[in-house]
Amino acid sequence: MADYYVNNNTDDNGDHEVHKSGCHVMPSNKKYLGDFSNCWQAVAEAKKHYTQTNGCWHCSRECHTQ
Repeated sequence: MADYYVNNNTDDNGDHEVHKSGCHVMPSNKKYLGDFSNCWQAVAEAKKHYTQTNGCWHCSRECHTQ
């Protein structure tokens, strides 16, 4: 289990990236999503707040899409 956050700002592709606690590129403007066993659950939760979401390439790579 890990704490996950979603960036309130978009990246260059218009995505709100989902980050796992401890990520070295964790944004300062973020929303706490909750404690999840995997990034897929966290991304699903983030989609309740933002339609266009993506996993962080650094900490949630298995949920990152191009």
